[in-house]
Amino acid sequence: MNSENNVRKSAVRNGKRAAFIVAAAVALTLPLHGQQAANDTPSGASASTNTNPQTQQEIVQELAAMKKRIAELEEKLKNQPTQEQPAMASAAVPVPPAAAPAEAALSTSNASPESKPAKAEPFAFADWTWLNGNARTKTPAFDSKFFTPEIRADIDYVYDLNHPKDDTIGGSSEVFRSNEVHVTQLGVGGDFHYDNVRARLMTQFGLYSVTTPRNDASPARGQWDLANAYRYLSEAYGGYHFNALHGINVDAGIFMSYVGLFSYYNFDNWAYQPSYVSSNTPWFFTGVRVQIFPTEHLKIEPWFVNGWQSYGRFNNRPGVGGQIAWRPTGWFSFVGNQYALGEDALNTPGRVRYHTDDSIQIKYYDRPGKMLDKAAFSLTGDLGCEHGGGVSCYGNSAKGPKQDFLGYMIYNRLWFDKDRYGFTLGGGKINNPGRYLVLLPPINGANAASGTPYFTENPGDPYKAWDASATFDYMPSQYITFRWEFDHRAANAPYFSGKGGITPPGGNTGAPGSLVTGFTPDLVKDENRLDLSILVKF
Repeated sequence: MNSENNVRKSAVRNGKRAAFIVAAAVALTLPLHGQQAANDTPSGASASTNTNPQTQQEIVQELAAMKKRIAELEEKLKNQPTQEQPAMASAAVPVPPAAAPAEAALSTSNASPESKPAKAEPFAFADWTWLNGNARTKTPAFDSKFFTPEIRADIDYVYDLNHPKDDTIGGSSEVFRSNEVHVTQLGVGGDFHYDNVRARLMTQFGLYSVTTPRNDASPARGQWDLANAYRYLSEAYGGYHFNALHGINVDAGIFMSYVGLFSYYNFDNWAYQPSYVSSNTPWFFTGVRVQIFPTEHLKIEPWFVNGWQSYGRFNNRPGVGGQIAWRPTGWFSFVGNQYALGEDALNTPGRVRYHTDDSIQIKYYDRPGKMLDKAAFSLTGDLGCEHGGGVSCYGNSAKGPKQDFLGYMIYNRLWFDKDRYGFTLGGGKINNPGRYLVLLPPINGANAASGTPYFTENPGDPYKAWDASATFDYMPSQYITFRWEFDHRAANAPYFSGKGGITPPGGNTGAPGSLVTGFTPDLVKDENRLDLSILVKF
């Protein structure tokens, strides 16, 4: 270090000396310039500019000596070791320059074994806001290290061309009253996340808090009124994130199922009224799920749940199931949901349910700069059955009549003008003998537990239905959708509310779903309606 300091000090001294010599040379050249200018003046100029020839000679000699000295200094600087030059330039750095490279190498060698390359975030390699059933918001309105809030509002006006006099619409899990403005859902909540601990809460106020629990018969078994305990919750769970593979989440509580592709929240969907395959299958499960991400393209999610869209068990056996989601590229998505072993018919132990629900979605056109900037379609197929307890999966037999579910739905969506406008055409069909998944019309206050004599759900009862819809969306912001939709729905049996309605003249009479003397609900085989809605998500 001493030798290095001496070299640097010598270089500094030499530099100062060179600067002094240059300054002196400049000062001495000024008189020469003045003398030359005087000699060029006309003959009438002052003679005082004449210079002694002896003085000029001395000046010339001195300049020659200076040039020689400067050349020697330059040569000496060039011959110094090259590694010392950066050290001089870095003299102001607090860390000694010679030690800096060694420290950098040490820190790198120490960090390499400990720090592993970060695993890719699951499904983060592409923009998935085009998917049906997936929110199209790209950035949260507010976020923090601990909490990401979420607010949803779903307000609609439905014009039913059947004009039921009691304004009651049946057979839907999304649309409930006609010719009135209603809050279908207002949800407030969000995601909590800190130190790998996670929790999610979403409330549901409005019609969802009444209509969703009435489709669950499990609260009729036992005490504590589960329907009222949970009616204002659409999602409520807590869990933990494990830093293994590309992430593993373990959650317990009430979580969304997404069986049938469409989301429970209408903001996330391409249409307001989904086809029967979605509308008649579970929106939520109560239980435990494990989300395993082996790669950034794949999710494997097993479930242990109380039952088929139920707060509790229907009998003595819970259900199991799971989801597999695979997205190998940004334009293709596959999701499969499976359910098995649950005994989901109230007071009918031994009747076991199986169901498979599988969907593909393909974005087949993507031109951001064009007026038509995006196009995609979804195709969903469902197959299920029940066996035991007087029914059979495989056709009418000694074990009972056939009780199964077969259906499909297909939707095609176009986006225009930088996703400001959307247009969707779609529809589907189901066949569900036994009607075990058909939504019960709320005749005289009927619910899933009470049933109704006006629309039976006995083994062997046939039910076939189909539907079609056209949806137009105006989306001036990623947080709001103005939606206009026309729906046509039809069935092989009287099912939809007709002009006379489905409420007794004096209002609901007797126990929910009971027979009322002199009253016959007006059920028809088809309906046409216009759905207008404003959908908000922050």
